Amino acid sequence: MPHPRRILHRLPDRVLRRWLRRLLAASFAAVLGAATALVLAPAAAAEPATSTGYPAGATATRFSGLAFDACTAPPLTTIQAWGASPYRALGVYISGVNRTCAQPQLTADWVSSVSRLKWRLLPIHKGLQPPCGGRPTDAKISRTAATARTQGTAAAGDAVAAAKALGMRPGSAFYNDIENYAQADVGCRTAVLSYVSGWTKELHRLGYLSGVYMNLNLGAQQLSDAFTSASYARPDALWIARYDGTDTLKGWAGVADGKWSVHQRAKQYRGSHDETYGGVTVNIDNDRLDAPVATVAYTYTVTSPGALNARSGPSSSYPLVRTHASGSALQVVCQTPGPKVGSTTVWDKLTDGTYVTDHYVSTPSATGYSAPLPRCVYPYQVTASGGLTVRAGPGSSYAAQGSAANGALAWVICQRSGSAVGTTKIWDRLDSGRYVSDHYVATLSGTTYTKPVPRC
Repeated sequence: MPHPRRILHRLPDRVLRRWLRRLLAASFAAVLGAATALVLAPAAAAEPATSTGYPAGATATRFSGLAFDACTAPPLTTIQAWGASPYRALGVYISGVNRTCAQPQLTADWVSSVSRLKWRLLPIHKGLQPPCGGRPTDAKISRTAATARTQGTAAAGDAVAAAKALGMRPGSAFYNDIENYAQADVGCRTAVLSYVSGWTKELHRLGYLSGVYMNLNLGAQQLSDAFTSASYARPDALWIARYDGTDTLKGWAGVADGKWSVHQRAKQYRGSHDETYGGVTVNIDNDRLDAPVATVAYTYTVTSPGALNARSGPSSSYPLVRTHASGSALQVVCQTPGPKVGSTTVWDKLTDGTYVTDHYVSTPSATGYSAPLPRCVYPYQVTASGGLTVRAGPGSSYAAQGSAANGALAWVICQRSGSAVGTTKIWDRLDSGRYVSDHYVATLSGTTYTKPVPRC
C-alpha cells in the first residue's frame, strides 16, 4: 500500500464438474431439449462465481463510509483519540510474507477493544507480489500458472490463520495487496490472475470473502477484463488505489460500474500524509468503502432469571440445542429478525451458530438492533450472465423491483420456497427485503436450502 515503504502503485474438481455438467445436460435434453438444458444447468460451483461454504457461526459484515489505513496498526489510545475523526473503519495488515511494518499493537485484545468502540476493520494480506512488479526485494508469484494458483491457495490459508488468532470470524473479507506491475507482460498477468483465483477459491472453501487491492491503472483493469472468464475465480470485492483526491466509487476508468456493483467496492484516494485528531497525529492513506470487512464477536450477558434456550434457528419453533445459565457470557456475531419475545423481534446469533432471543441478552437496545452488531447476512455472487431480476416476493409473478448484475453480491438473509426456476423452488430474501431466485445465485445447493442460511 502506498506509504513511503511501498511502491505506488474446494469445490468439486474439474473432472467431476465436467461429468456433472454432461449428466445434467443429457438428462434435461431428454425432456426439454439440449438448448434448455444449457440454460437450466446450475453453474454455482464453477469459475468465475465459486460458492462460499459458510460454517454455522458465520456472518458477513460490511461498512459504508470513510476509512483510513496505516502501515502499523495504531495503539488503542490513538483509536480512542480518533473518535473525533470522520473515520470509522481502519485497514490493518494481518499477514503476508511482504508485510513491511511491525504490528506490536495487532492482537486479539486490540481487535476486540477497537471493535467495541464501533470501528470496523479491513484486513489486508500483503503476500507474494507480481513477478514483473513490486519491489526488487519482494518475494514473487511464480510465472507458472499452476504454481501461482497453489501460492494463492497458501496465501488464503495464511490469512485465515492470522485472522483466527486475532478473533476475526468466518464470513470476514480479506484483501490481498497486489502492487503495480507491467501491464504488457502477458505471462505476468496470467500469473497474477492465477494467484488471485487460488486465493479466492480457497477463501470461499474456508467460508470467507475474497477481496483484492490493486492500482486502478496498473492491475485493476486487467482483473476487470477477466471478470467473466471461466478460467479464474472472481473475487468478491475490489479495492483500488487512485490518488485523485476523489472518493467516488463509480466512474472508474477500465472498470465498468456494473462490475463489483453491490457493496463490493473501496477506493484509496489519497496517499501518505499526516492527520491529527484528539491531539494525536498518524500517517495515513484515505479510503472510501462500501464493501465487506472483518466479522468479530461481541460479548454480552444472559439476563433471563433462569436458563436461556439456544436454538438452531431464530425462532422458538426451532429445535433446542443447548441452554445458557443466567449471568453467563455469550459471544454474539450478528442479529436477525424472528418472532417477538417480550419487547423485541430481534434474535442474536452466537459463534456456535445457535440463536437466542435478544430479549434476555444485555445488548444496548431492548426493542431493536444494537450497534455495533451487524445484521446476519450471507453474500453469494450472482451467476446470471445477463443479470438477475430482483422481485417483490418469492416468485416470478411478483413485480420486478430492479436487477442485480452478473457477479454482484446477493446479500442473502434467509430462504423460502416459491415458484420453480430451473432446478429449484428456493428464493433468496436479500437484506433489502426483496427476492431473487436461488437458481442464479452461487449458493452451495442448486436444488434446495443452503446452510447456514435460515428459513424465512
